[in-house]
Amino acid sequence: MTNNETIVALATPNGIGAIAVIRLSGLDAITIANSVWRGKDLTKEASHTIHFGHIMDGDLMLDEVLASLFIAPSSYTRENVVEISCHASGYIIESIIKLFIKKGARSAKPGEFTLRAFLNGQLDLSQAEAVADLIASNSKASQQVALQQLRGGFSSQLQTLREQLVNFASLIELELDFAEEDVEFANRGQLKQLIVDITRIIGRLIQSFELGNAIKQGVNTVIAGRPNAGKSTLLNALLNEERAIVSHIPGTTRDTIEEVLNIQGINFRLIDTAGIREATDAIEQIGVQRTMEKISQSALLIYVFDAEQITLDELKSDLTSLQTPGVAMLLVANKMDLLNSAGKEDDIEAFFQTSGLPDNQTIFISAKEKLHIDDLKNRIYSAAIKDQLSGDETLVTNIRHLEALQKTEEALTRILGGIDGSITSDFLSIDIKQALHYLGEITGAVTTDDLLDNIFSKFCIGK
Repeated sequence: MTNNETIVALATPNGIGAIAVIRLSGLDAITIANSVWRGKDLTKEASHTIHFGHIMDGDLMLDEVLASLFIAPSSYTRENVVEISCHASGYIIESIIKLFIKKGARSAKPGEFTLRAFLNGQLDLSQAEAVADLIASNSKASQQVALQQLRGGFSSQLQTLREQLVNFASLIELELDFAEEDVEFANRGQLKQLIVDITRIIGRLIQSFELGNAIKQGVNTVIAGRPNAGKSTLLNALLNEERAIVSHIPGTTRDTIEEVLNIQGINFRLIDTAGIREATDAIEQIGVQRTMEKISQSALLIYVFDAEQITLDELKSDLTSLQTPGVAMLLVANKMDLLNSAGKEDDIEAFFQTSGLPDNQTIFISAKEKLHIDDLKNRIYSAAIKDQLSGDETLVTNIRHLEALQKTEEALTRILGGIDGSITSDFLSIDIKQALHYLGEITGAVTTDDLLDNIFSKFCIGK
């Protein structure tokens, strides 16, 4: 790619609307825009100004528009940028873009504006990826995490670690230059302490991926239980709409139903499943199998049971079969409005204290009457997020970053082993360089064309 080329693309979504924005970026962006402009001479105007005028194709006026000027390096791409705000007619948009291409611009590739921002030093690679995450964010939490990374919180933390390693790497390299004199410029005790500190931080970042990914993608949450326990009624109550068919006939839900519920800024992907029992026909058997598959793929299981009808033996049997490693479980006793005896709640609570099963505190609700639904939502949030989310915490949300951090951790482990084993400086240098390489992959200090193509090809055109 030649950075001197001027690129053009629609920066707003396709479709009929009031306004569309067409973006030009490159050395000749202002000149090209001015060549089809009727109004003030854009080449003589100041940066960060907006001008009213007309886009002309010869003597034909295409539209009345506003032109926003951003003169290099004070722009998103650090190049000359012009943004044309026109009426959002498909014909007008296509005509203006074709006119700019005729005057010397070319169509931008997906993510090319942000790629140029990265190549020109406006953003590092993790910040550039945060731009895509910010565009795709669909909850308050995912928006906040993406914004924190866009502001460079993650990058600055990694950069500090990398600089500390670089200082020791340079001392190790100096030792190699004086290998015949058998001297140590890098204090091994200080190096070991640094590696221990960095490993602790890297480990914390790796552990944050589970929460970060949940915030970014949503928390997979399965609602499961016996037929007629009120799972579909609960789904409707949580969503506050009649989403699932509700019937007193057991086995009404044959397939999974998926909806998104936002609780305190976190998206929970609720999955209502077929009732767990011995299937009476082939279709129901498939539904039960899918239920078990969904549970194994989830982060949170909401087990719903009929507090009035279920026996303690049935309860223990269900919980024993449903417990899945890595899946948090929340127990919901439904139909509390039908309980004949207030003592039933005490019996259930006492059961869990003596059953030997994990200590899962039960919440009693009535999905039909919508009793304690808000309390349940708070419990769902706490079960998935716990106390892990804070405003200034750095969270890893990108699988590419996770893999690079894991490789960094492996290299750091080898360095520690090498220091304890008194290995020579040349082998120590190799492991330090590998750790630096993997950290550099995250921020873009180390890149390849294939890596950049893979990242920016996933962006929308115009960004």
